[in-house]
Amino acid sequence: MKKFIIQVLATIVGIVLLTTIVVFSLILINIIAFIPSKFVVKDKSILEINLNNSILESSNDREVPISLINNVKHVYLKDILDVINHAKTDDKIEGISLKLSNINAGYSQIAEIRQALLNFKESKKFIYSYSNECDQRSYYLSSVADSLYINPNASIELAGLSAEVLFYKNLGQKFGVNFDVIRHGKYKSAVEPYLRDHLSEENRYQLKNLLHNFWNKISSDIISSRKITNESLNKSVDSLYSFIPELAYKNRLVDRLIYESQYDNLIKKRLGLSDEDSINKISLEQYKEFTEDVSFINDKIAILYASGQIYTGKGDTEVYSKTFINLINEIKNDDDIKAVVLRVNSPGGSANASAEILYELYELKKKKPLIVSFSDIAASGGYYISMAADKIYAQDNTLTGSIGVLGMIPDVKKLANTIGVTSDYVSTNANSNYYSITQGTSKGFKEIMNKGITITYNKFVNEVMKCRHMTYAQVDSVGQGRIWSGRDALEKGLVDEIGGFNEAIKYAAKKAGVTSYNLVSYPEEKTNWDLIVNMFTSDDNDLNQSGIIENLIKYELGKDHYKLYQKIKNIESNQGIMYLMPYDVEIK
Repeated sequence: MKKFIIQVLATIVGIVLLTTIVVFSLILINIIAFIPSKFVVKDKSILEINLNNSILESSNDREVPISLINNVKHVYLKDILDVINHAKTDDKIEGISLKLSNINAGYSQIAEIRQALLNFKESKKFIYSYSNECDQRSYYLSSVADSLYINPNASIELAGLSAEVLFYKNLGQKFGVNFDVIRHGKYKSAVEPYLRDHLSEENRYQLKNLLHNFWNKISSDIISSRKITNESLNKSVDSLYSFIPELAYKNRLVDRLIYESQYDNLIKKRLGLSDEDSINKISLEQYKEFTEDVSFINDKIAILYASGQIYTGKGDTEVYSKTFINLINEIKNDDDIKAVVLRVNSPGGSANASAEILYELYELKKKKPLIVSFSDIAASGGYYISMAADKIYAQDNTLTGSIGVLGMIPDVKKLANTIGVTSDYVSTNANSNYYSITQGTSKGFKEIMNKGITITYNKFVNEVMKCRHMTYAQVDSVGQGRIWSGRDALEKGLVDEIGGFNEAIKYAAKKAGVTSYNLVSYPEEKTNWDLIVNMFTSDDNDLNQSGIIENLIKYELGKDHYKLYQKIKNIESNQGIMYLMPYDVEIK
């Protein structure tokens, strides 16, 4: 007994010492972070942009760090746009050097960065680009450069677009899991992975149309910047010429095949430096710190991020209704906030949660202008919550619409029977046991769910009718669960204008009648310190600890395998009536 007590005490002391070391390390790290930087921008500097880190919309997209030393770094889209915009008017910045290889961002986000670089070129400053390897997203952004160079041994993965959908029907059958699915809208394909083992003709049609619209935007931008013909580009893409450096050069996809030291010499020559001089390269992160606005202006414009799937309740990631509504009320009650930009990057989710959020956004709109800016995805519930907007901006390649409703209810009756588990029941009324994980759903429950789905769909349509000034027939014709590109959505009257983040902010300021203002983000940007402290102090401690576990799983499985794990894990979360788009589609 004495030996056991000593072991327990030793364990407790060890935990206390370890915790003390961790906390002290965190405090020291954050004290160092607050020491004023001595970094200055010298004459003849260039801004070097590599975008190797994950590009996030908001702090809700951030992961709880699994290591204090080796954690993933992030950069926010808004910061990238601000830095490029500031460099345009900074006399000390002579040009931009793009060093891109594998951008972790959607095509709409890349299009916003590309537009910012096009705006930068109006200053008559140069943009050069160099790659040792280059994926398609990186090439799309790099093509904006005045001159595009690659390593003589590099390849460019320029192959056009494809959309891949994962299906789980056979997996469910193999393990005895069944899905009762009710949907309204022939294009409501979010449930297809659980019902089929291949694409339906309706879904195949809409995906082909989406890819065609996406590729039109991407290819036309490349053609314009590279000054080549549509026939030449498509021949290069169809033949995979970009994978061979010599063929990429021959077909004018790049300007020269050179080594990185030669590229540096070209920049030196452009800057008027000698071979012995060094180039003053400034990273995006360094320049962000240098350009951060510390002005004290009372008037503010709030950027409210709705990033991720929509759920009921509270949560620190994605869009949880109670947490999100608390942010709305905070903004509504702050008299210094003169206008709001709702930045949406969501495939939708819970119909109830979406309706709660929309009601509160209507209340917010009564007090302040509300402008919506769509990122890569603003569909189904993500589109629904945008109906309170004074104006909606989308990008050409935003996935949007998906006006439709679905319900999905799993049961494991076959699995239970296979392993020798059966169940029986008694009840007082016809549908007392309307649903059981081992019995499935009753006939009466399916009928009432069908009615509920129809009612919910009509509510969705009615909101769009009211806010977009359309008839039921007009909304229904573009509804039925079909997803649209931003460009098509504009033509169908689902959005107001093609434009990005900055256009939405400028319009919000104009609508509010303010010329000088600070931007404030909701939720506030979280540092690693915030995430770790919150993990130990939040009421939702289980949720935060699960965040660490999820990141460990992601680290071990890798990105692609983690997506499959996440889809299977979230089956239970997607029960009930949903405003949800086919968000398991991956466009490559």
